[in-house]
Amino acid sequence: MKPTKEKKIKMDILKIKTEEQKNALNSWAKKGFVGSIIAGTGFGKSRCGVLAAAHAIEKSGGKGLLLVPTTQLQTQFEDEFRKWGKEEALDSMDIICYQSAHKLRGEHYSIVICDEVHLGLSPVYRKFFEHNTYDKLLCMTATLPEEDEYRELLVNLAPICYLISLDKCVQMKLVAPYEIYCIPVSMTEDETTAYKKANNTFIQAKYRLGQFDAFNMAKKVLAGTVDGDKAAAAMFYNSIRARKQVVQHAENKIEYADRIVAEYEDKKVLVFSGTNSFTNDMAKHLEGNAYHSGKSKKKREQILEQFKSGENKILCSTKALNQGFDVPDSEVGIIAGLDSKALPMIQRIGRLLRLSEDKIGKIFILYVADSQEEKWLKTAVSKLSNINWLKSIEDVKY
Repeated sequence: MKPTKEKKIKMDILKIKTEEQKNALNSWAKKGFVGSIIAGTGFGKSRCGVLAAAHAIEKSGGKGLLLVPTTQLQTQFEDEFRKWGKEEALDSMDIICYQSAHKLRGEHYSIVICDEVHLGLSPVYRKFFEHNTYDKLLCMTATLPEEDEYRELLVNLAPICYLISLDKCVQMKLVAPYEIYCIPVSMTEDETTAYKKANNTFIQAKYRLGQFDAFNMAKKVLAGTVDGDKAAAAMFYNSIRARKQVVQHAENKIEYADRIVAEYEDKKVLVFSGTNSFTNDMAKHLEGNAYHSGKSKKKREQILEQFKSGENKILCSTKALNQGFDVPDSEVGIIAGLDSKALPMIQRIGRLLRLSEDKIGKIFILYVADSQEEKWLKTAVSKLSNINWLKSIEDVKY
C-alpha cells in the first residue's frame, strides 16, 4: 500500500531534517562533545538533544541532565524521548528548570543538555556550571544571545559547533516559507501626549548622566559601582518603562488585529502582546483565549488543547509561547508587542513555521510608528527576508 501524499511529504521532510540533525551532532562530536547548536525554531533541536542524551547514557551508563526554562518544556521533552524511541534513557535523565538547577552542588553528569540556553546564562543560573561537573555539554538556542556578556559566556562555555539561520532553514525546506508584513499603528491623542512626556524625561535624564552609553552608566550608578546622579539614573530607566508601556498598550493595535483576524476566520491565529493585561484585552476583543503566566497550569493546558483541536482558533499570549509550542497547522500570527531584544521576535515567528503541506506562514507585526518600537523592529528583522514594510493596514494583501 502506497503512502498518502501527506504522509510521503512528512517522510521526505523527516529525511531532510534527519540528515541535517546528523550534521549538527557530528559537528558537536568533532568539538569534543562540548558545544552549541544555533538553529531556528522547527529545525529539530529537541530531537538533537534527545539523541545526544540517549547516546551518552548508553555509552557511559551514567546519568544525564536536561535543563529547560519552563515546566511545560519538561513535559514536552519527556514526550520527545518516547516519540523517538529513547524512553529507556529517561530512567537515567533528570529534566529540571534552570531556576532549580542553580541550587545543585557537587553533582557529576555524563551529559548536560541546555535547551533555550540563552535563558540559563544569568549570574544566578550560571552558578550551575560553577558548582557541578559533566563529561559532555550540548547547548541549544535559536539565535546567539544579544548581550556581549552572555554571548561571550556561551562561546567560552560551549563553543559554537553548528549554526544555521532561519532563512537557510527555509531554503533547505526544514521549516515553512514565510511572509512578514510590518504595519504602522498610530497612537491616540492621550497616548501621544504620554509618550512625548516620557520621551522628554528620557532625553533630560540622558543629558544629566553625561554619557554616550547612558544605559550602562545608569545601571552602574544605581548598582553603586560608580558615583553619579542617582536621581537621573532612576529617571532614565523609569522613562524607558513609561515609553514602552504606552506603545505596548496602543489601543489601535486591537482594532488592527481585529481586522486581520476577520480575514482568516477558518485559520488558527496566534496573537503575541507585550503584557499580560494587554493580552487579556486582546483576547476579550477577539473572542479568543488568553494564555500567560497569570493562568493556572490546568487552565493553560485546557486553553492549549482547545487551540490545537480547533475549538477556539484564536490564542493570545505574551512570552509563555515563545518556547516549546508546536502546532504545525498554525500559519497566521500577529505580533502586537515588541521589545529591545530580537530573539523573542525570532522565536515568535518560528511558532508559525512548523512544516505542514502547502503552508506559508503569514506574520503581521503591529508597531507604533516613529517610536522606539519602530527602531526595535528594524533591528529584529534586519537579517530576515520577505519583509513587507507597509504604509498602512489598508495596503495589506491577504
